[in-house]
Amino acid sequence: CQILDSFGLEAKDNEAGGIYEVSDPKVNMCFPPMSWQTYDIEFTAPRFEASGKKTRNARMSVRFNGVLVQENVEIPGPTRAAIQKESPEPGPLHLQDHSHPVRFRNVWIVEKESMPTTTQAR
Repeated sequence: CQILDSFGLEAKDNEAGGIYEVSDPKVNMCFPPMSWQTYDIEFTAPRFEASGKKTRNARMSVRFNGVLVQENVEIPGPTRAAIQKESPEPGPLHLQDHSHPVRFRNVWIVEKESMPTTTQAR
């Protein structure tokens, strides 16, 4: 999910609340510069077979400043500039900026339920 100053701009995939190269936010909810912005992001990781073959794409829902701007959007894969390739193994969370001042506070990661990252053959 894009995190940057997009106050007053058109809601696009490369602006705040967008999912880069995948989905424009439903609305631009960016507050004015120097205001704290809030994001509640629900991310479901992709699923893989034991062989490593992907069986389901990742999905994401985003509430930006309290408004649902992305709802269960399918994410086909990582962006071209991703630090890591897609994998069945859990990975780190990356917060990125593009040479602009940014601050983060109250960053929480909550595992909602323990689900296997691979699907078992039946």
